[in-house]
Amino acid sequence: MYEQTKLNYDYADLEPYVDKETMHVHYDKHHAAYTAKLNAAIEKYPALFEKTAEEILSNVSLIPEDIRSAVINNGGGYVNHNLFFSIMGKDKKMSVEFENVLTDAFGSVEKFKEEFENAALTQFGSGWAWLVITADSDQGTGKQLAIRKTSNQDTPLSNGEKPILCIDVWEHSYYLKYQNKRPDYVKAFWNVVNWEEVERLYKEA
Repeated sequence: MYEQTKLNYDYADLEPYVDKETMHVHYDKHHAAYTAKLNAAIEKYPALFEKTAEEILSNVSLIPEDIRSAVINNGGGYVNHNLFFSIMGKDKKMSVEFENVLTDAFGSVEKFKEEFENAALTQFGSGWAWLVITADSDQGTGKQLAIRKTSNQDTPLSNGEKPILCIDVWEHSYYLKYQNKRPDYVKAFWNVVNWEEVERLYKEA
């Protein structure tokens, strides 16, 4: 059975940028529901529990047709939120080493942030913006970074890419505090990124 990622911070720790009530609703209700529905779908084929949800979504042909839609939708919600909650934290600054990684890839840290914010703001309706290691990174080119956006609970894993940073732009992630002001939420997000975890994921890939 799949379990929600454990939080390394309290709900109130991300205030004032992400409010305590949003954290409660987002983690205890939305994320918990995706996790429960994913487990319910896969219970019909328990051998799938031997694989991680990330492995399954990286090769959707593994999923039996009768549960494929449920696993893609709820599995996406499960893994996307696991990453989202793990790459947030309190007072986790970016290292000089990772600043150099982003500068090499995007020209500067500020240009990276501008491109990432643009992806988050131009994602129509519900979805996500991502920083990923591209699928061709293992073909002698080194680790190549790119910014993506996906709709609903789609994940870059299904395209062979490794996400290392994401922002949830479904309204449930910000509406209690920011109402319809998605740009304010996206700007505030930088204050709660756990850059230590992002860098760890980058190095681990």
